Amino acid sequence: MRAVLVVGVAGVAAAVVAGAAAGLGGAAGTTRGTGPVLATVPVTRATLTQTQQVNGTLGYGAPVTVNGRGSGVITWLPAPGAVIGRGQPVYKADNQPVPLFYGRLPLYRQLQAGDTGADVREAEQNLAALGYTGLTVDTYYTAATAAAVWAWQQDLGLTPTGVLDPAEVVLARGRLRVASLTAHLGDQASGPVLAYTSTRRVVRVALDVALQSLARRGAAATVTLPDGSTVNATIARVGAVATAATGSNPATIEVTVTIAHQSALGRLDQAPVTVKLVSARVRNVLTVPVAALVGLSGGGYGVQVVTGTARRYVRVQLGMFAGGRVQVTGAGIAEGTRVGVPS
Repeated sequence: MRAVLVVGVAGVAAAVVAGAAAGLGGAAGTTRGTGPVLATVPVTRATLTQTQQVNGTLGYGAPVTVNGRGSGVITWLPAPGAVIGRGQPVYKADNQPVPLFYGRLPLYRQLQAGDTGADVREAEQNLAALGYTGLTVDTYYTAATAAAVWAWQQDLGLTPTGVLDPAEVVLARGRLRVASLTAHLGDQASGPVLAYTSTRRVVRVALDVALQSLARRGAAATVTLPDGSTVNATIARVGAVATAATGSNPATIEVTVTIAHQSALGRLDQAPVTVKLVSARVRNVLTVPVAALVGLSGGGYGVQVVTGTARRYVRVQLGMFAGGRVQVTGAGIAEGTRVGVPS
């Protein structure tokens, strides 16, 4: 099956009117040996897809602020645009690194031997990933866990205690990209330090709530870049809370669209793009070119079926229009049936 993209309704009407004006109209079922010479094309099965184009912005997503949670003075900051991975310093306070751990659950307490919980597992997962062995990744902070923390602290140049303080790390879901710096060298390490984003670019769409039904999580989309090239994309997130309408601007929801092939995006950032969302689709239906439609003298539409030298008009019921084709059903209309189109 091949997918066909949407065509404007005005173009469809114009094609039908043009066919009637060329003298192709007639009563359904009549046979003619005279009239304009037509080319013929077969009726084909296809998947027709109608789409809606909306505007979006290609970038690295919404920034997240890192707040310093310890004491001391900021002595080092990364450069904007830097990518930081697990175990690498996000910033330094009193010349001691505050490295990145991966996770979703904020570390909300000091962890020490005897503690249990999901935050223990998260800490152990990071230590194991950084090469500290001898501990079992589970929900129990054992003596082995404390020993791994002690070794990790010593390697960082921290005072080794075997107790993990949340202020000793920055937590994010994965690698981060430094978007901007908030603090300066010499500032206290107890407030906003920097903002980061994902390392992968996404498209953010402020979608008119009237079009909300077009945005389904996991649905395919197509993004057109500023140079006219296109990339395949997927709707990853659909906001649940609308932004209120202001003046002539409608209420919107935020839709996030992800792109698998990041290399196709070049160096674009904060670039305006268009996103093609699927509004309707019919699969495996009989279709003809819109130009094959003729207005019948008794009203409605038909196609001219051509069999050898014989031609007859067959009334058809119309379905979806898309990409210069139209879904049709009618007596005697089957896949491979040849119909006339203006030559």
